[in-house]
This record gives sequence, structure tokens and C-alpha cells, in this order.
Amino acid sequence: MSQQKARERLSVDRYTLGLVGPDQEWAGTVADGGTIETYTPPGCWGPMVTPEFRGGHEVTRPIRVENAEVGDAVALKIRSVEVTSVATSTGAMAEREEAFGSDPFVDHRCPECGTEWPESVVEGTGEDAIKCAECGANASSFSFDYGFTVAFDDDRTVGVTMDEEAAHELALEAHEAMDVPENSRQHPILLYEPAEMPGTLGRLRPFIGNVGTTPSIEMPDSHNAGDFGQFLIGADHDWGLEDEAELEGRTDGHMDIPEVRPGATLICPVKVDGAGVYVGDLHANQGDGELALHTTDVSGTVEMDVEVIEGLDIDGPILLPNEEDLPHISEPYTDEELEAGREVADERGVDLETDMGPIQVIGTGETINDATQNAFDRAGALLEMSEGEVRSRCTFTGGVQIGRLPGVVQLDMLAPMDLLEDRGLAHLVREQYGL
Repeated sequence: MSQQKARERLSVDRYTLGLVGPDQEWAGTVADGGTIETYTPPGCWGPMVTPEFRGGHEVTRPIRVENAEVGDAVALKIRSVEVTSVATSTGAMAEREEAFGSDPFVDHRCPECGTEWPESVVEGTGEDAIKCAECGANASSFSFDYGFTVAFDDDRTVGVTMDEEAAHELALEAHEAMDVPENSRQHPILLYEPAEMPGTLGRLRPFIGNVGTTPSIEMPDSHNAGDFGQFLIGADHDWGLEDEAELEGRTDGHMDIPEVRPGATLICPVKVDGAGVYVGDLHANQGDGELALHTTDVSGTVEMDVEVIEGLDIDGPILLPNEEDLPHISEPYTDEELEAGREVADERGVDLETDMGPIQVIGTGETINDATQNAFDRAGALLEMSEGEVRSRCTFTGGVQIGRLPGVVQLDMLAPMDLLEDRGLAHLVREQYGL
């Protein structure tokens, strides 16, 4: 990938076909300190039911960040996420085993003619609408085990699930209702017109499900995480990995953490020169854990500022959420709390540590326990702490939250600011929380 002139503001509306990695074509170069704008198609369901895709998402082409080199990190300061879809469909999935090899997200094949990653066309609506262009068979790898269609209000603050008639009407205008971008190559999931649990009201709060930097090895975009990445180990397709060690090339962009939303700062590892920032898988809402494994995929626009942190050398992401999204135990101390603490410390002759800041270290793994251990290891390396100290600080001033089942977590703690200063993170934490 050749270097390009850095821009202070870079707009991106071109996408990959489900892959992330060093060989993907650059979208352009943004200046260190510049701004990225993206127009992003829906994430999971559309690419999942479009057999041409090699992964379960449709993310932007990678963006080179000026001055970013392997061993650095890039801070992504998320300024806005605007949903442009007016409706979507989602739910719990079922797999059509005849339409893939070892992984329904990756190695698609037509169940009739056997064509791998067949071109496809749409005929009508419903779960059999996506046909192999060669033979006309239903070529999609997925259907719904339990599905629903949801329409949004104009301000994207609430959504209501549809009945069969309303879901069918939306299916007839699926591309327009989902605002599928011109350069997108997915079929919109509204075509499936699921209509279970009609009349249910839900709150919306948009966020980015898959955002980060390019891994050092090519992989399906939906598998750039320690849990989904397990499906690559021993897989009999072009992106199969030999063992867990090869999966360490991931950057954990696919987090599905609802707190990765406007106002948050996400700090990402740089594992290829130029970082290769990408954005995808916008969601209108999601509860912690993403218990159905999928949620409300939408098109939308994202704006975020970028900053290179030289030599940080982290293995996975660090999240600085909005203060209102922090657990109470991990919020910055108030003046009243500090004064009460000083009184106790003075009475007992103890020096009080007053300069602390919240951080969340992201961990991923095959299970929640594996993900938590991964977060312990990453936090220990970041702050040069023993595992015992990490566990203790996270118990006394933090905790662990579930981003996605089966294996994405946020490890909360209030970290000593002098340690964050040593790692080049203190200014970001002070800026984020007004410290």
C-alpha cells in the first residue's frame, strides 16, 4: 500500500468485501490530529446474507494515519454517530448448513451448483429472496431463528417492532429504508421481513460495533476479536489459522461495546505501519452482552479525530467512555470524596493518592473468563502491575463489564495518573474527564 498525501479531513465511502488486513487498498491518509468522516453501511446481517462476502461485516477501506508506526497507538476521539436508516431487521440467527463450508460467515458456497462466494441477485422478499446468479438457488448462509423488524422515529430516539404487514412494506423498499450506500455490495436484511414480537418499544443509542486498526494478518472483519477469531483456528478456508498464537495478530476492532459512542475515546494498537483505521457495524442500540448475538444494524455517518501516541505498544484497545457511562465505583472522585479521604488518611498517617483516572482495558477470548484473563494480562503490561494488583485495584475501584458474549469484556479501574503519564495516556484521560 503506497503512502498518500495526508489530509486534515478525510471522507471515506468505499468498503472492503468482508476482510481486514495489510493487503487491503488504502482509502487515503489522514493527518495526525486530523478528522475522519465515514459513510458506513449496515454491519452484520446484510453481509451475512450476501454470499459474495468473505466476512460478516462491510467496513470501510483502511485509513492510513500520518506518522503512525508499528508499536505506536492511535486515539480515536468519536465526535458523532448519525443513523441514516429508518428501519432494520434483526434477531437470533439460524444457519443453513448446506450454504457454507466450515464457517457460515466466511466460506460461502451455493448449495445447488457449488459455486464458492457466488454472485447473487434478489427476487422478491422473504428468507428465500437471495438467489445464486448461476443457478437460481437460495444462496444465503443464514435465516432467522427468531426475528423482528423495527422502525425508528425521526430523531432516532426510539424504535418500534413491526407486524407482518408493516415488515412486508419495509421489505419492498429495503434499500431506501436502510439507506444502503451507493458503493455498498450487500443485500439489505429488511428483505427477510421478520415480524415477531410486534409492537415492542425500544430505546435507541447509536454506537460503533467494529472500529479500530488493521490487524497484522488478513482475516474476516467480523473475526477480528478473540472470541469470533476462535472460528479461524484450524478452519479449512483461506483465512484459517494454525493456533492461538497466530490470532495474536488481531486488533480487537470487533467489540460490540455500546459505550463506543459519541464522546468516547478509543485507543487502538498499531500493528501495521499507518495504523489502517477502519469503521463499520453501526448499531442503533444494544444491551450489554448482545445476547441474541446480533442487534439493530444501520447505515450512518461517523466523525472522529485521530491522534498518534508514539511507542505506547499495546496489544488491544483501551476505552475512555463518557463519564456518564462509567460504573459508579470507577467515576473520578468528587471534591467531597477527596476531602473525606484526606481526613481518614491524615488520621491514620497515610499518604492519600489523589491523582487517579478511569480507564477501561478491553479483553477478548474464547469465553468471558478467557477474555477477562486477557484484560488482566493487558492491564498488567500497560501499567507494569502484577496480576494481583490489577485484580485488587479492579475490585476496589472498578470491575468487569460484558461487551459481547461469548468473550469481550471491559476491565474498569481508577489508575494512578503518574503511571498513565509514563505511558503517554494521562493527557487523554485528563481531557476526557476534565481532571
